[in-house]
Amino acid sequence: MAEHTIKMPDVGEGVAEAELVEWHVKIGDPVREDTVLAAVMTDKATVEIPSPVEGEIAWLGAEIGDVVAVGSPLIRIKTAGGASDAPMDDEAGEAPVADGMAQEGEGVPPPPAKETPKVAAKAEVKPPEKSKPIFSSGAPRAEGEKPLASPAVRLRAKEAGIDLRQVAGSGPAGRITHEDVDGFLSAGRQGSVKGLSRRTDVEDIKIVGLRRKIAEKMALSKRSIPHITYVEEIDVTALEETRAAMNASKKPDQPKLTLLPFLMRAMARAIADQPELNAVFDDEAGIVHRHGGIHIGIAAQTANGLVVPVVRHVEARDIWDCGAEVARLADAAKAGTAGRDELSGSTITITSLGAMGGVVTTPVINHPEVAIVGVNKMMIRPVWDGSQFIPRKMMNLSSSFDHRVIDGWDAARFIQRIKVLMETPALIFVEG
Repeated sequence: MAEHTIKMPDVGEGVAEAELVEWHVKIGDPVREDTVLAAVMTDKATVEIPSPVEGEIAWLGAEIGDVVAVGSPLIRIKTAGGASDAPMDDEAGEAPVADGMAQEGEGVPPPPAKETPKVAAKAEVKPPEKSKPIFSSGAPRAEGEKPLASPAVRLRAKEAGIDLRQVAGSGPAGRITHEDVDGFLSAGRQGSVKGLSRRTDVEDIKIVGLRRKIAEKMALSKRSIPHITYVEEIDVTALEETRAAMNASKKPDQPKLTLLPFLMRAMARAIADQPELNAVFDDEAGIVHRHGGIHIGIAAQTANGLVVPVVRHVEARDIWDCGAEVARLADAAKAGTAGRDELSGSTITITSLGAMGGVVTTPVINHPEVAIVGVNKMMIRPVWDGSQFIPRKMMNLSSSFDHRVIDGWDAARFIQRIKVLMETPALIFVEG
């Protein structure tokens, strides 16, 4: 038997380390060539690591959430025949550092008491102590032991009413997978107790992957940018009539228009008068980079968290082109196929919660930009026209600005210009 070592790959663009966000295998698993072994993340790009050989997983060198340097040993696979590219146990102390292997036995597989397969085996075959039954279905782990699962698995379990403490995990270190949840459901088990009872458990959830990147960026934005938020209501009755008419007469190859393309074009027209809004602020250098090209980020919620796909050069796109690009990027973001260049480089951002938009929000600026425009929920409200109340479709824009470089007057003037354009949508199509 030989042993093949897989090191943390160089994902490019000068990245020196990456965060391990998911294991697809555990020790003892057989793998074939091109089997996906793990997923790592840098910034907002997730990269899958495939196996270059066929064999059996012998060692995993990191835990979920660990940040691993490029070139560090990550996985070892036992292969049939051939020379090993990793030192054997009795040679571990002689492994050269230049070869990327750690010295003093770091490469030795963990002791049996910590091996993942044995933990998983116990979870599958050992019933709970009879003196402490938790549920009639039988608990696969002791009282107080915390289940390991990804955010997606936890969300699915929550929606299905499943208590993950009752689900045996087959992943590394007993991690619960989607297949484990499927098996639990197919067995007809229920994971929650009917009736009212006190709960004293505390679940510790490690912040990893995209959620950690979001947390870091939001903290940076609020810590370094003094926000000013300006809210204005807009009568979008005429705009909605225009949008409906355009959708009814659109060509087969044209996208169905939402409100966003109209807002994007209105922002482009307003930015032409106030270019200081289309900028990023270099805090360290004390320089505002004012961009000629308008690259609008569209904050989008996905199953894994918030991402911001970027529609580039809105100043050169018409309504239909904006709509098509928004749809394309939204699909890519939800599928997790959006590239790094599609998730970076915005100069101003739109954030929208759709039907969940609420009446007012206080958007956090997408650092290092200086402005973000927030779309709130559209609703029919009674509006006084001078002689009577009439029903109108109304919507608030809640927008935040970097008060270091954008004064309140300029922020208000920018939103008022957008208001005029959206309340009289024909102006959006007038050139000049």
